[in-house]
Amino acid sequence: QVKLVESGGGLVQAGASLRLSCSTSESSDGHYAMGWFRQVPGREREFVAAISWNAGNTYYADSLKGRFTISRDKSKLTMYLQMNSLKPEDTAVYYCAEALIGRIVGAKIASEYDYWGQGTQVTVSS
Repeated sequence: QVKLVESGGGLVQAGASLRLSCSTSESSDGHYAMGWFRQVPGREREFVAAISWNAGNTYYADSLKGRFTISRDKSKLTMYLQMNSLKPEDTAVYYCAEALIGRIVGAKIASEYDYWGQGTQVTVSS
């Protein structure tokens, strides 16, 4: 059984930073790769970043590279998303996702992930 729980979202002003966390379960039979997606009402779920669990290789949406940083702590079974210089267009619900072995590492398509958290709201005011 895999359970993903996001935390760290909130309301901030443009230019601020937030650090999102995603905890997974020790009983997971995967941890092959994990990622972050975000979604605005009325829009498709958008890829943000991904990371391979063992090696820590990272993958980013082109528009976010350099401003967002993904990382993970294997001992804590936790993945992070450091978001800097936040902009109003970053406002969305951010979702944590996990892909089991057999999936494409760093996939930008939501269907390539097997488990999802319930999301955490990030709101950036101008």
